[in-house]
Amino acid sequence: MESWIECFITQSLTYSLLLVGIIAFLESLALIGLLLPGIILMTTLGTFIGDGKLLFYPAWIAGTIGCLFGDWVSYYIGLYFKNCLSKLKFLKNNQKLIDKITSVLHKNSMTAIILGRFVGPTRPLMPMICGMLRLSLNKFIYPSIIGCILWPPVYFFPGIITGIAINMPENAQNNYFKWLLLIIAILIWIGIWLLSKWWKIPKINQKNNVFLNKNIIGFLAFLTITAGIIGLIAIQFHPTMFMFRHIFFTILLKS
Repeated sequence: MESWIECFITQSLTYSLLLVGIIAFLESLALIGLLLPGIILMTTLGTFIGDGKLLFYPAWIAGTIGCLFGDWVSYYIGLYFKNCLSKLKFLKNNQKLIDKITSVLHKNSMTAIILGRFVGPTRPLMPMICGMLRLSLNKFIYPSIIGCILWPPVYFFPGIITGIAINMPENAQNNYFKWLLLIIAILIWIGIWLLSKWWKIPKINQKNNVFLNKNIIGFLAFLTITAGIIGLIAIQFHPTMFMFRHIFFTILLKS
């Protein structure tokens, strides 16, 4: 997959931006987005930004446009095909998730639509459910625009960091820096994953002497995220960080 994307991207700027737009569109499209590994695809594109094969700002714009088209197509699919969608086996099997999204939309539609953009399972479902609920276009369109503008750079970022790290000169100091960066990224990722697990647990059963209860998961999430943040602060003083920052800002200015 990665070699195919690289081959396509290196053909021309037009092709590369078209690919970014298509991936962002499919990631946002009702139900289809559930079948695609969004984090992997967007991180891969970010890697090409990090090694200079893809320009950041044009990719950001292309990703935003693809997101918007995906959201709006999904919204109208939900609006006009509600009866057909309600009969789908997938939606029936995931009724709890649909009910949860519906409940959050009723409480605060703007926050739900923006944050739903960054959660894998809800990204391609949220706009469609907005349409099924006949949420007014005014309430849908503004948070959709905000979410679609913010989403591409957030998902590009891990790949950009990876792309820069891979292309740094090989020496003992740089290799040590890369390992530190990898450990920090893993700690933060595990912390966020544990936090999502903690959030999904409805309540604590104090009588149940199970090890992985809500308290322990919450503590581990706090511990790993804190360790990752401390590591991120500490690594700022590593000598290689100056080179890293220079490459990072060069990428942004070059775009």
